[in-house]
Formats: sequence, structure tokens, C-alpha cells
Amino acid sequence: MAPPPLPSTTIVPPFVNLIVRVVTLIFLLISLIVIATNRYTTSVSFIDIKTKSTDFYAYRYLISTVVIGMAYTLLQTAFSIFFVTTGNRLGGEGLCLLDFYGDKFISYFLATGAAASFAMTEELRRLSSSDMDKFLNTSNAAASLCLFGFFFSAASSIFSSYNLPKRA
Repeated sequence: MAPPPLPSTTIVPPFVNLIVRVVTLIFLLISLIVIATNRYTTSVSFIDIKTKSTDFYAYRYLISTVVIGMAYTLLQTAFSIFFVTTGNRLGGEGLCLLDFYGDKFISYFLATGAAASFAMTEELRRLSSSDMDKFLNTSNAAASLCLFGFFFSAASSIFSSYNLPKRA
């Protein structure tokens, strides 16, 4: 009797992983630009009150998660470019594990940043007047871009799980 066939391994082509990382980086960069340039000014009895997104802790958290996510994604993009051009994985098995666990951590980290920003925006919308809508809509746009970055980072995490060394 012949032994059963080995399960097929699904390997994602390296350029697909590179494309997903670049798209993640683009979404995070746009999110950072949008949230960092978001400003709001109102006048109360001849006094201009200027508010920027960094005045709120949840938006600071969003900026922090986006910056950390960009740094990690940029590093992994460089590793992916090296792998695509040479065909050799830098670091061997250890880097596969770093890819796997790092992608998991960063993707969920990005999700918490987007969630905190969405929650802060909804609380401010409930407590403020309608003249603050542009500021809040821009904050929601930045959080949405971070959420899209999370989706692509999660896809990259799935792809990195396929590259884990197979152990019996």
C-alpha cells in the first residue's frame, strides 16, 4: 500500500507579499498626513480657539500606531525587496518567525489605533456642535485609512503564516 500524499503547501509568490506591504505603507502614510494636518478653529466672543488632532489622546494614539506600523512595514518591505530580487530570504527561519509574529502584532496594533480614533470621533460628535463636522469627518477619514492599512497588514500576516517552516 502506498503512503498517503503529503498535503500541498500554499506559497504566496514573493512579489504579491511585496505589493501588499507597499499598499499597506501607502495607506498608513496617507493616514498619517491626514490626521497630522487636521485642524479646527472656532471663535468664542472675539477669541479664536485653535484645536488640532494631537490635542486629543485617541488621535495621538492613532498617530503613534501609524508611525510604528509604517516603521515596521518599511523594514519588512526592504526585506521583501531583497527576497524578490535575490531569491534568498534574509535571516532564514528566524526572519520567518519575526514576519509571522510581527505581522500579527502590528496588524492588531493598527486595528486598535483605528478603533480608538473612531470612538473618540463619535464621542466628540455627540458632545459638540455641528460646526466641528469637517474636523471630525477628516479624523474619521484618517482612521478609515488606518483600518485599510490593518486589512492589508492582516493579509500580509496570513501570507507570512504560509512561509513558516513546516515541522512534523
